[in-house]
Amino acid sequence: MSTEATKTEVGSYFIANYPPFSQWSTESLPELERAMASQPRDVPLGLYLHIPFCRKRCKFCYFRVYTDMNAAAVETYCQALEHEIGLVSQQPVMGGRPFRFVYFGGGTPSFLSAKQLTSLVDRLRRHVNWDKAEEVTFECEPGTLSQPKINTLKELGVTRLSVGIENFSDAILEENGRAHLSGEVYKSWQWIQDAGFPNVNIDLISGMVGESWDNWKENIRKTIDLSPDSVTIYQMELPFNTVYSKDILGNHVETPVADWPTKRAWLNYAYDELLAAGYHVSSAYTVVKDPHRVNFSYRDNLWQGSDLLATGVASFGHISGVHYQNKTEWVDYIADLLERDRLPLYRAMKPTPHQLLVREMILQLKRGYLDVGYFRRKFGVEILNEWRDEWLSHQGDGMLTIRGDRIELTRQGLLHADALLPAFFEPEHRGVRYT
Repeated sequence: MSTEATKTEVGSYFIANYPPFSQWSTESLPELERAMASQPRDVPLGLYLHIPFCRKRCKFCYFRVYTDMNAAAVETYCQALEHEIGLVSQQPVMGGRPFRFVYFGGGTPSFLSAKQLTSLVDRLRRHVNWDKAEEVTFECEPGTLSQPKINTLKELGVTRLSVGIENFSDAILEENGRAHLSGEVYKSWQWIQDAGFPNVNIDLISGMVGESWDNWKENIRKTIDLSPDSVTIYQMELPFNTVYSKDILGNHVETPVADWPTKRAWLNYAYDELLAAGYHVSSAYTVVKDPHRVNFSYRDNLWQGSDLLATGVASFGHISGVHYQNKTEWVDYIADLLERDRLPLYRAMKPTPHQLLVREMILQLKRGYLDVGYFRRKFGVEILNEWRDEWLSHQGDGMLTIRGDRIELTRQGLLHADALLPAFFEPEHRGVRYT
């Protein structure tokens, strides 16, 4: 997507990795298997656990989720996840390394009951533990929370709670297919505060269907009133497999999502208000109340090339320089683990050293700045020379400044961050489908 694009078209905008996921293949699985069987690199290790259950499927959701699973199916999945963790823990690439960060994502991890969560974590700890992790993140949907469940999460070692509020308007939440309503946000918020998590994040989305200026301003006011440790704001996009995207492509309806200039104007307003309230920019999506106390280990380590063990259906990982994804269908994932006793690996890609450089550079730019010296030391490359024309173009457009070894995004650069990144892709990856 160019920085001049206006209409919100169907397709991915958010850049989460490089090379694009569409370039990964089953043919590269032998590279992954060799990496798993080798001793690890001297990099931090993280663990991602995908919990794919939701009460409802949001109309903008593009993740692998299931909304019709009963308790027996949930138990089957937990058994498979435990077995996967057991198999992973035996791989030489673990190398006895402790987990620096752990992330429970979804789906809706908080869909699980307190009893199910305790049982799952107890079983996982037969094989691994995260006692030394500097951060354990757990994603929540407000309507699935109860005071006992929140207390259970604290007891299980969760240090960062990420609450998917998205919007405070019940009409907009219902239109976009969210399962919770605003009353559930306020009911759960006091329980969360009482539990005393070190870091509580609120997710919002700029540009949900039905959004207006007046309502967006209310969203930001109510967010500031709650005073979370961090606020993450995503700009609404339309990946190919969402309910909205299928309606647009299949029924040829007009896109119901606000255009990019409007979404960016809303995000810009949010920055102004949150910074005036004492928050600080942490990335193109996130502001934090106290940058000396609150960080995001999962993000920062991944963007600097750490290893990430991916567990759960359709999850994505990176190990010893190889990207990979697990099997994406329930039947295949469960069968590989519980019937065939093997890791449910689906596709992989081993990036070249240059592609790993590109990956770290574009992801770290999303923080809002780059240290040129970091890339000189790690990759032996002068990135200002390697991409001279691209940097000068973005600088000329008012998206960034360059002072010595520091490249810094302007406010406009932060608002356009993901649109700036494809310019640094290798030629064969420009214009290809991202996912």
